[in-house]
Amino acid sequence: MLYKLTAHEAIELIKRKEVKCQEVVESVLERIKQVEDKVKSYITITEEQALENAKKIDEKIAKGEDVGALYGLPIALKDNLCTDGIRTTCASKILYNFVPPYDATVVKKLKENHMTLLGKLNMDEFAMGSSTENSAFHTTKNPWDLERVPGGSSGGSAAAVAADEAFFTLGSDTGGSIRQPASLCGVVGMKPTYGRVSRFGLVAFASSLDQIGPLTKDVEDCALAMNIICGHDPYDATSAPIEVPDFTKALINDVKGLKIGVPREYMEKGVNDEVKKAIEKALELLKSLGAQYEEFSIPIVEYALPTYYIIASSEASSNLARYDGIKYGYRTQNYDDLIDLYKKTRSEGFGAEVKRRIMLGTYALSAGYYDAYYKKGLQVRTLIKRAFDEAFQKYDVIITPTSPTTAFKIGEKVSNPLEMYMSDICTVPVNIAGLPAISIPCGVDSNNLPIGLQIIGKAFDEETIIRVAYTFEQNSGYRNLKPQNL
Repeated sequence: MLYKLTAHEAIELIKRKEVKCQEVVESVLERIKQVEDKVKSYITITEEQALENAKKIDEKIAKGEDVGALYGLPIALKDNLCTDGIRTTCASKILYNFVPPYDATVVKKLKENHMTLLGKLNMDEFAMGSSTENSAFHTTKNPWDLERVPGGSSGGSAAAVAADEAFFTLGSDTGGSIRQPASLCGVVGMKPTYGRVSRFGLVAFASSLDQIGPLTKDVEDCALAMNIICGHDPYDATSAPIEVPDFTKALINDVKGLKIGVPREYMEKGVNDEVKKAIEKALELLKSLGAQYEEFSIPIVEYALPTYYIIASSEASSNLARYDGIKYGYRTQNYDDLIDLYKKTRSEGFGAEVKRRIMLGTYALSAGYYDAYYKKGLQVRTLIKRAFDEAFQKYDVIITPTSPTTAFKIGEKVSNPLEMYMSDICTVPVNIAGLPAISIPCGVDSNNLPIGLQIIGKAFDEETIIRVAYTFEQNSGYRNLKPQNL
């Protein structure tokens, strides 16, 4: 049952030579064989390479050689992170056969710390979606209830951690794609400050919003993962040249004197009553531990969702223009000329949601509408960022629900894109403002489905978020919650 351990517990056992890395890897691979047919969190499983790597790690340990911070820990990656020699599909038909010739910077950092890669995880196609139903391969199921979605777009990443099919995973977060599935699957999900983690090798959706982050079993594992993946990267022009602290030093069980702001707008519109009660209960617990909280108002956040969809769709329209059937990926077989080749390749290769966002973005960027939509979106973005900056002059952190509801049924919102977009209402303002935020479990609803608490911090102040999250986790008992259906 080694697969049930947290990442830091497994590393400690390997470090003390109480178990071999190979035993840990075999345990997780066996778990994948047991439950993967039900959960469907993976697109590609690299079993042979994983076992081979584990054997090498054990040999290094026996010789007393350095094995980095991970000691061969088996982890998995969202399938929009480039992996040298391993297929990277973005869950799209248009990249079904793409094998990158290089590693993303975060993958390189994990390899330098001697991870064992288990494989690539399912997602909404090109990270566009909130349920992982937009994958060209299959729909991932929520381990808490196999008839429900795991959230998205990093649904495979969250489900794999919840089902013990990896010790931790990496996802990407453009408008909540780490935090929302973390909430729905009852795991920890961190969206770092924009620029804290290199985006080099992350297949782009919306370049000014995308950020890579970890999904883990507890807050300590999150701090461990952040220590490895953060840092300046000359290959990414938006990577911040800021020193990376040791995030494990923020694992302090103490929130005395901390000031928490609770935006009124996040506790009203469309937020489920059970979710609201769980957040209020969490705030009372933090108050009993010495923190102070008060309600305040950020009226501008009501414009966050439309602003997000204008900016994200516009950037997606630009980024996805590279998929033309010429350079790599899928190419249509029957075409009359070059224009016909482009049209048919994109028509056959992209799914419905990706096409919808390309069309939205192309419209917003077109000559007659650029000022009315995209430029206006950028102006509102500045106002939203300014509103958060003002709030952080008074508060240390801001607490909200992560998702307005718990996991919904598969197929429930597919035919209504606007209703699906509302799933991100609590998370998108964070990406627009470029702030860090974490989602941690804070309870379950009457259907025994997890509820997520979102803690938002100042730019590059992930340490305070981790401290609050760790304190809540240590005092609430929710860290031991596990799905019982597998």
